[in-house]
Amino acid sequence: MPKPAAPPHATDDSVPRRSVGRTVGITLYSIVAGIVVLALIGVGFVTYTAQRSFPQLHGEVTARGLDAEVTVQRDVLGIPTITAASAHDLFFAQGYVQAQDRFWEMDFRRHVTSGRLAELFGESQLGTDQFLRTLGWHDIAQQEVDALGETERGYYDAYAEGVNAYLADHKGADASLEYAVLGLQNPGYEIEPWTPADSVAWLKAMAWDLRSNLESETERALLAPDLTEAQIDSIYPGYPFDRNPVIVPKISAVPAVGTVPDAPADGEGDAGDDAGDAAGDAAGVTDDLDTSPDASAGPGSSATPGPSAAAAIEWTEVSGVIEAVGELVGDAGEGIGSNSWVVSGSLTDTGMPLLANDPHLGASLPSVWHQIQLKCATVDEECPFDVAGFGFSGLPGVIIGHNDRIAWGFTNLTTDVTDLYLEKIEGDSYWYDGALAPLQTRTETFEVAGGEDVQLEVRSTANGPIVSGLTGDFTAIADNPYSGTGGTVQPVSGAPASGEYAVSLRWTALQPGTTASALFALNTAKDFDDFRGAASLFDVPAQNLVYADIDGNIGYQTPGKLPIRGAGDGSLPQPGWDSSYAWKGYIPFEELPVSYNPTEGYIVTANNAIVASDYRYSLTRDWDYGWRAARIDELIQRAIAKGPLTAADLNGFQADEYSYIGMRLTAAYADIDTGDDDTDAALELLQQWDAQNDADSPAAAYANVLWDTLAGNIFAEGRESAAPLSGQGRLFLVVDSMLDDESSPWWTNDGIGVGGMDDMLRRSAVDAYERLVDEQGDDPSRWNWGSLHALPLANGSFGTSGIAPIEWLFNRGPFPVGGGSSVVNATGWDLGASFQTVTVPSMRMIVDLSDFDDSRWNQLTGESGHAFHTNYADQVESWQRAELTPWAFSPEAVAAATTDTLTLIP
Repeated sequence: MPKPAAPPHATDDSVPRRSVGRTVGITLYSIVAGIVVLALIGVGFVTYTAQRSFPQLHGEVTARGLDAEVTVQRDVLGIPTITAASAHDLFFAQGYVQAQDRFWEMDFRRHVTSGRLAELFGESQLGTDQFLRTLGWHDIAQQEVDALGETERGYYDAYAEGVNAYLADHKGADASLEYAVLGLQNPGYEIEPWTPADSVAWLKAMAWDLRSNLESETERALLAPDLTEAQIDSIYPGYPFDRNPVIVPKISAVPAVGTVPDAPADGEGDAGDDAGDAAGDAAGVTDDLDTSPDASAGPGSSATPGPSAAAAIEWTEVSGVIEAVGELVGDAGEGIGSNSWVVSGSLTDTGMPLLANDPHLGASLPSVWHQIQLKCATVDEECPFDVAGFGFSGLPGVIIGHNDRIAWGFTNLTTDVTDLYLEKIEGDSYWYDGALAPLQTRTETFEVAGGEDVQLEVRSTANGPIVSGLTGDFTAIADNPYSGTGGTVQPVSGAPASGEYAVSLRWTALQPGTTASALFALNTAKDFDDFRGAASLFDVPAQNLVYADIDGNIGYQTPGKLPIRGAGDGSLPQPGWDSSYAWKGYIPFEELPVSYNPTEGYIVTANNAIVASDYRYSLTRDWDYGWRAARIDELIQRAIAKGPLTAADLNGFQADEYSYIGMRLTAAYADIDTGDDDTDAALELLQQWDAQNDADSPAAAYANVLWDTLAGNIFAEGRESAAPLSGQGRLFLVVDSMLDDESSPWWTNDGIGVGGMDDMLRRSAVDAYERLVDEQGDDPSRWNWGSLHALPLANGSFGTSGIAPIEWLFNRGPFPVGGGSSVVNATGWDLGASFQTVTVPSMRMIVDLSDFDDSRWNQLTGESGHAFHTNYADQVESWQRAELTPWAFSPEAVAAATTDTLTLIP
């Protein structure tokens, strides 16, 4: 039977810890239930139930709430182009179509973001729900909805109306196969109407996925009791400014939003003017931040002035609450990041810009992205949309893509927007500046499928909600507190003598923001001025934004709420009882880095440092270390030296699999003789290798196993205080420096009997050979990186169930892939755990500003969220080869590509 619900403020040890994979899973503990499942499948359950939820693609459908007819054209990949006479009908139809394709995904996501998974799957999800409800994502989303302007609110309302129009005629398994499976455990579940807050809340989930350095801050805090400050600094080095590029090399004065010189003459309009005005307002109100106890800083508050059960199935969670949340909404783990670059027409074969983007996110089935095109029949002030690209199911508009004048791409900014604070709690109060202040509290009630309601008291200080007691790591920090004060690591000093330690979380996403409006400003932007206006509203998650337009301009803008810190630097938990460590405000938008038509003729962003170390504000100490950015920069320069760049060149760059650490190890092992003939033969493979992590490469297989083994032997195996193996880019730099320093103490590991660099290199080479033989046999010609590094595509909710027939319904793969971590073709894997791919280029696009119809795109899986639908996983094969498919945009090109046409009628 399931364990009792975890009590409020309990640690991870009090909730089930049975890991069943990288997502929520199911365990079968009733043989009878297994027989029922198999019987259902055997009598045609799959065929009938799956197909009855497939979307209607042609003919006519009555959708109550529309004002006029809407046309939905789909191509062979199922990608919809929606054309409507009004903005209301356009977003109504987008809601209807995305519900057709992916409603289960939408419903599952809203239960995640609102901390209501236990309503679906029972008691085992309480730990995850309690953590997410403590952060209050859905409540903050509702505040953001309430603050929307009339026009933007109308778009969200129309979208929700469209979703609900679809649901009016599709109940339970008629909406998706998953509801039939859910009915085995929770037969009474009924789908609720969709709301605008359900849409906006997903932006909080993406912000969590891209939260940047919270894990590094936590790791350093947990290492502090056992390692010296020098040891910690040696394995968390600073960004290598001397060797890898920054995005904006030189900060120069730029005009305020609304005054960009030489803006295109035809780039005028009310949408742009409104965006510019809003940008000025947004920038002007973020300078001051009140974090006093009187400022209600917990979730659901606005302290910062700013813009406004059957017994058959038991659901379990992964090994910890943070990990579970990561699996549900995306994990800020190995390989999370992105590539984007934009090239001026002065360097291309067409004389017009090219823009490339491939965001790196956790692998998921279906893909996180839904490709879509939104077109007003007549583009005017009342209906200003002619936009195409990648969106999220459940959210109106386009996130990344282009309209009829500009194109844009995103990469994660990797700035530090989260801080942990050590608090001193005494009863129902906490210490702040020498006095006790009352904790802010609220009670959350959790409905539990098959069980009784559970209540949780959420407590917050001026710094944010208390998160210790909800996760193992945060609780461990409170139990053994070390602090970062003035950039140093030390036991907590100066703390109030009385009270118990706790840990609170400060995060920019826990205050209402304006990203929900920014999307529409971005979708309708006509020039760089409009683009910057939209960027000023795009506060959370903070993203690098690259730009190109049909007038030949290229640009870059740093947006986001980026905190100005007090006494600390955010690299370690700070003393929460001292207001000198509180955030002092946000960097004004007009002081954020920007670039417009740089003399180099191109801009590269790949999560590397934005600016040099002399920038007046501290942004983070935990950048990505710039290996991908350096490689992309190198590839562009090499190509330019040969002639004008083409779209095919950019696609080739996206597929590049050069491994810096692989080549570095090849050089380091050039003169190493292990004394074992088989191992030495494997090392000889490296000497003939081009350092490309090709899927079919034996040398790449050995190189990556060698890297994994070497890192494990240096930092983890046999050590009493093992160093984290997270962040391969970071460890690339650490080991790279160590290879030039034989005296580094890390080369000695008494726990495995190794003393010195040469000894460590020899031992690791032999160990790696033995591991690869165990994996792929002793014939090196049969070794290959692709199968070792294969991508298993598991459905986000039912895919790691432990029930083979259910997994068979929803999962696909594994698929052999090349690439690797800190490689341009960024297929990330967890060092020290498994070689399987866990993070991926979730989509790839290349926009050609000379002719949008010459643009190309691809995503990881497919448009449909319906298992067994033609478009469920039909893009995977192209994705494996980094091949892009034609992207029709003009009405003529869309008509030529159309295979099905559906008309929605009032």
